[in-house]
Amino acid sequence: MTTLVLAGHGTRSERGEETLARLRDLIRRTRPGTRVEQAFLEISSPLLADVLPGLPGPVVVVPLLLAGGYHVHIDLPSVVAATRPDAVVAAPLGPHPLLAAILARRLAGAGLRVADSVILGAAGSSDPAARADVRAAARLLAVRLSRPVTAAFAATGTPSVGEALERLRSGPSPRIAMASYLLAPGFFQDRLESSGADLVGAPLGVDADLAALVWTRFDQARWDSSLSSRTISSALSSREGTKSTPTNIS
Repeated sequence: MTTLVLAGHGTRSERGEETLARLRDLIRRTRPGTRVEQAFLEISSPLLADVLPGLPGPVVVVPLLLAGGYHVHIDLPSVVAATRPDAVVAAPLGPHPLLAAILARRLAGAGLRVADSVILGAAGSSDPAARADVRAAARLLAVRLSRPVTAAFAATGTPSVGEALERLRSGPSPRIAMASYLLAPGFFQDRLESSGADLVGAPLGVDADLAALVWTRFDQARWDSSLSSRTISSALSSREGTKSTPTNIS
């Protein structure tokens, strides 16, 4: 049986850790026949490097990360290579239409109005590919809401949340809504909530669509790994077959 390992970044927020634990429990309930473990790259425990070596059988690691970047492309693969090189690493969660659906619900719950301008507030990254993922998520949300959505960053990246707010304040919209492109409460959610936006949606949090997306990434990673193995096996078989077939040169 293949084990699913949820690999989060880690947080110093107790509410954040509680939210991620409840998300893990929901994911477990969604597919009770599969073992699900939770681990973190840093700060929170248990650490991924400590969890991976002791797990039996095949392992698929699903990053609880919303975009590519250092943790997805460098940090996570390095830990897996050092501690469990046979594990398969899935794609990060975002961008994806299921996340856009959750974001839209969070904004609706916060009181979004038809005339509101919308910002998608993300933590930020120094990796251009990660910022591109956030902008792609903003486009998906724009389609969902049938209005423009500006991607902005609470830390590294432009425009910053403050710059995006200032730009939209000069426009015709009476209010600005902030969608939270974060998994759980914590430092960056606090920054979004203190940004000066007229309303701020809750983080993605514990949601059936998020659990479904995790299993989608898990299944896709297993399929891709299986396909790759079959392709290599087929290629080797073909090569051996070619070697064993006599060539008539008469």
